Amino acid sequence: MRRRDILAACAVAVAVGGVLALPALDRLEGLSIDALFWLRHKAVGRLNDPARSPTVVVAIDEETYRTPPFADIPNAMWTPELAEVLDAVLEGGAKVVGFDIVYPTSVENRDERLRGFDRKFLLTLRNAARSGKVVLGKVQHQEYPVAPSRGQSFAVGNEKNIRALNVINDDDEIIRRVPMTLDSENRGAGIRRDPSLALELAQRALDTEAARQPDGGLMLGGYRIPGSERNAMPLNFDGGNGDIPTYSLADLFHCAAAGKAEYFRRHFAGKVVLIGATLDVEDRRLTAKRFTTAAERPAAENDRCVRPPMAQLFRGDLVRDTIPGVYVHATAVNNLLRGDALIEVGRPLYAAISVGLIGAAAFITVALSPIMAAAALGAAGAAWMGLATAAFRHGMALPLFDPLIGAAVAFAILLGYRFAVADRDKRFLRRSFALYLAPAVIDKLIESDTPPALGGESRDVSVLFSDIAGFSKISESLSPAELVSLMNEYLSAMTDIVEQHGGFVDKYIGDAIVAVFGAPLDDPDHALNAVRAALACRARLIDLNQTVPAFQGRALAVRIGINTGEALVGNIGSRRRFNYTVMGDMVNLASRLEGVNKAYGTDITIADTTASRLGGRIACREIDTVRVVGRDRPVSIFEPLAEIGALDPARENAAAIYAAGLAAWRARDFSAAVAAFGGIADRDPAAAKFAARARMLAAAQPVPQPNRRVAIARFGLGQPDKPQRIAMIGIERQYAAHHGDKIRRQLVAIGVSGE
Repeated sequence: MRRRDILAACAVAVAVGGVLALPALDRLEGLSIDALFWLRHKAVGRLNDPARSPTVVVAIDEETYRTPPFADIPNAMWTPELAEVLDAVLEGGAKVVGFDIVYPTSVENRDERLRGFDRKFLLTLRNAARSGKVVLGKVQHQEYPVAPSRGQSFAVGNEKNIRALNVINDDDEIIRRVPMTLDSENRGAGIRRDPSLALELAQRALDTEAARQPDGGLMLGGYRIPGSERNAMPLNFDGGNGDIPTYSLADLFHCAAAGKAEYFRRHFAGKVVLIGATLDVEDRRLTAKRFTTAAERPAAENDRCVRPPMAQLFRGDLVRDTIPGVYVHATAVNNLLRGDALIEVGRPLYAAISVGLIGAAAFITVALSPIMAAAALGAAGAAWMGLATAAFRHGMALPLFDPLIGAAVAFAILLGYRFAVADRDKRFLRRSFALYLAPAVIDKLIESDTPPALGGESRDVSVLFSDIAGFSKISESLSPAELVSLMNEYLSAMTDIVEQHGGFVDKYIGDAIVAVFGAPLDDPDHALNAVRAALACRARLIDLNQTVPAFQGRALAVRIGINTGEALVGNIGSRRRFNYTVMGDMVNLASRLEGVNKAYGTDITIADTTASRLGGRIACREIDTVRVVGRDRPVSIFEPLAEIGALDPARENAAAIYAAGLAAWRARDFSAAVAAFGGIADRDPAAAKFAARARMLAAAQPVPQPNRRVAIARFGLGQPDKPQRIAMIGIERQYAAHHGDKIRRQLVAIGVSGE
């Protein structure tokens, strides 16, 4: 990346992160927490076993309202029944009982005839309050709270055993946190700071008080309460339904009346008990659990004491996003007793994480192509969701939506930046050189982010030379317009094939094509791809001869030579003008191999260096061993026939016969060579040429003198306009020693090649 791109990515990350940190977008933080509850619930299910819940709920539910003696009686007159249940629960071993329901009035105050109606309930409250086992609730809305009636307040010792039920509603009216302390008026004595109901119940269950820390936070029994320095503990709800055991008040009343004390000991011993409403319409709260609620069921439906549940009151398909308010306090108490309240990272770290992740997304956007960047960001987003869910599983609330939304916004902004600024130069280069350079060369030029310059490197490549046989005669019979049309069609088709196989066209020389495989992009199979391209070019030309009007009747044929080896590859030329090309001895050999096709009647010839790289995936036959002009060492040449498995059986048999004839030729068994080559000479030009040579050598008589030997020079085709010549020279050793150089010059003069 350029420095300009890096600065742009940094600026976008900071700007987007800064916007997301504005108070107006705080709702994203709450939405992230709600979504993490859903992700965690889907990934791991329920966190805790309900049977081990430190808190249980006694529910004033729909069943209670419909069951005698509660039915058709105002709930303010349920105090005698409440006293029965409260006594049974406390005798069953409950640590402390809290009321999430407030009775601000008493029927005793309404009618003289009802004096003493609440006596039993008040006595139960007094006895429980003396041992610190009951806490009544109040709600602080205005200057004065909605508090229990005077009789109830007096029975529990007034403010000593009354605590606030207030919770914290976020700006979106969703409950995600509860306060640990609340300030209240102390009857003219000023403001008093008391624990909330949840903290008070937890303190009594642990038999300890929360200690204030220097930073304002609270420590409860060695547990640092998260968010207590801000007086807002984040709630860690469990998902689904039934995470807190719940018992119907109606069933418990009949259970107590039946004297089943063992039931109360089994379910309430050592528990914190909350009494509250779980009605269908009353005191329902929208919480961070809203995405993980489930259909509500009858209280303790699987473990009733006396009465079977009234299942007809509940719809199994009804799932609502609200929960009864008593479960908010029950969850808070459980979080305090288990020590598993949510931990929020704090505003500075929250913003830092978001900006850091947005910055990473910004750098990915400017470093990769748009498609690759989008894929990488999608994968990174999924990974971050997984990491955030794993952290949330252990109680850590990391930012979720801020980084994801910020990354998407940064991606969109930087795509616009790239289109308008960063990629403008690349598009200019691509448009400028698209018609002159191979796409691979342009891509490498753009990726290097440096202007073209002279220079090169030594690379292992394969070079393909192709030429149209008899092109001079064909061009003489065409008008310039027809010739241009023909060549454009031909060169376009051949170029497409070269590029489809990973090569690039170095240059056009009239009808000739020079193509390179293995540069500028690395290709370990460049030799194989070059040969496949040659076979495809031959097949494509056959198709053009049959289907394109400009080619029909002309029977164009192509001759191709391929060599593989080290070559100089790079920008070569003058300081004002240069080409990306290849140079070296192996390039010259590839050119010579294209011309060798004339001598053997073949259309594709490859060097042994190329044949050895094919990995057995192309069927080839060895044609001969030749010494080309400009090279001292002979080169074995091969003809590729077809892909393995695609070779015609007849041609495969002919190749085997040719190999046998070549072996006989090299063993000087010319009669056997004539028999082998002659058998396929009618359909194989290379075999026909060898058969003719072998016949002449078989007919030649050796010199009888013992001190003489026959020196047979391998022969080839002379100048294009000269007939084939055969060189067979028998000389004495002394004559060869004195005149060998002269003989060799004569052989070269007549165009003889070979050993």
